[in-house]
Amino acid sequence: MCALLAWKTASRWAEVADLSSAQFLSVAPEEIIVDWQQTPKGRRRDPFKPSRYAVIVGALTSELSEMYRKSAPFPKLCSLTTTGIDAMWARTPQMRKYSAHSIKRGAVTHLYDCIARGMPLPLYLVNRLAKHEEPGGPGAISKTTLRYGGNPLALARVLRTADATMLL
Repeated sequence: MCALLAWKTASRWAEVADLSSAQFLSVAPEEIIVDWQQTPKGRRRDPFKPSRYAVIVGALTSELSEMYRKSAPFPKLCSLTTTGIDAMWARTPQMRKYSAHSIKRGAVTHLYDCIARGMPLPLYLVNRLAKHEEPGGPGAISKTTLRYGGNPLALARVLRTADATMLL
């Protein structure tokens, strides 16, 4: 459940592992709402930031809902630490190239790829889902979120400088 939730919410492993059942504000097969305020970095966060909440819908939401139903209530979603998941993956040949941090990076990269292919997802939502500062302004993206993107071609397209160069 932790890995899938980390993917669906573009989160660090520790953010997801430390979630308690109380932070799941609503759990239904078609929608799950998570409050990140009590996560390690969330405690330092402004309680009124838009990135405090994540609404999970779409693919695998019903599976996440079922996993939650079977495991709740819980004080901590997962006992496996970031170091523990890295060590476990290092022992698995197919997973050696990944780390617990790869989940968030992969999710952000996937969202950039979707935008580059023309999907109508505003850039600020990538910042928000990744729980990064929102620099403001239409189409703004934070340097932190930009750093997570692994595909330079998609990043170049997402930044939309083509809109300007076509006019020159």
